[in-house]
Amino acid sequence: MFRFLYVIIFNLFRAPYMVTKMRKQANHPQKYSEEQRYRLVQRCIALMNHTGMIRTIATGTENLPKEGGYVMIPNHQGKYDALGIMITHKNPCSLVIDATKSHTMITSEVVDLVQGKRLLKDDVRHGLKIINEMAEEMKKGKRFILFPEGGYDYRNRNVLGDFKAGSFKAAVKAQVPIVPVTLIDSYKVFNALNWGSVTTQVHYLPAIPYEEYKGMKTVEIAAMVKERIQQKLDEVLSRSGREAFGG
Repeated sequence: MFRFLYVIIFNLFRAPYMVTKMRKQANHPQKYSEEQRYRLVQRCIALMNHTGMIRTIATGTENLPKEGGYVMIPNHQGKYDALGIMITHKNPCSLVIDATKSHTMITSEVVDLVQGKRLLKDDVRHGLKIINEMAEEMKKGKRFILFPEGGYDYRNRNVLGDFKAGSFKAAVKAQVPIVPVTLIDSYKVFNALNWGSVTTQVHYLPAIPYEEYKGMKTVEIAAMVKERIQQKLDEVLSRSGREAFGG
C-alpha cells in the first residue's frame, strides 16, 4: 500500500499528460495500432517501476508460442501481477479482469488500451459471452492473461489458491496453447507492507498444446496447470533458500 501511494504521488506531475495520452489512444484504436497501444502500456509500467523501485525478471520467454493466439494462466498474488507479465511479454497481449476492479484511473486506461475483457463475476450469461469472445479472438491470434484463481489474498506469500475449471473453457473452445506462468513475490509490490526495492519473478513455463489436453475435462486441465505452476514455484523457492544459506 505504501509503495502504491508513493508511486502515485511521485508521478502526479506526469499523470495529466500520461492519462490524456492513454485515454486518447484507447478511445481511437482505429488510429493507433495494437503495437502502439501496447508499447504505451509498457512505457507506463516502466515509469512506475522506476519510481517504485520495482524490478521484474523473466525466464522462459522462449516457451511462448511464436505464432497464433494463446492464453497465459498465472497464479494470482495482487495488483501488480498483470503488469509484471506485460512488461516482460514482448508481443501485445490482453487480459480478463474483474469488472468491479477495472474502473480506477490508470487501470481503466490500461484495460482499454489492450482491449481487455471486463468480467461480471456473478453473471453466468456474461461469463459465457466473455468465453466466446476470447475464443474467437484467440483463433485470430490474440493473446490473453487469465487468472484462474479469480482473486487473491492480501500478503499472498506465494501461496496458490483453487484454480476454477471454467477459466479453461475459452482455450478448449479455441483449441489454442495454454501457457502456465509462475509469479513469485509479485504480492510484495502493492499488496504487502514493505518498503525499499523489490524484485518480482515471471516464469513462462512450456506451452501446453491443444493436442496434449484434448479430451480432458476442464477440471483435469485446471489441476494439471496448477501442478506445473506449483512445481516451478517450489523449485525456485527451494533454490533461493539453499542459496541464502550457502547451499
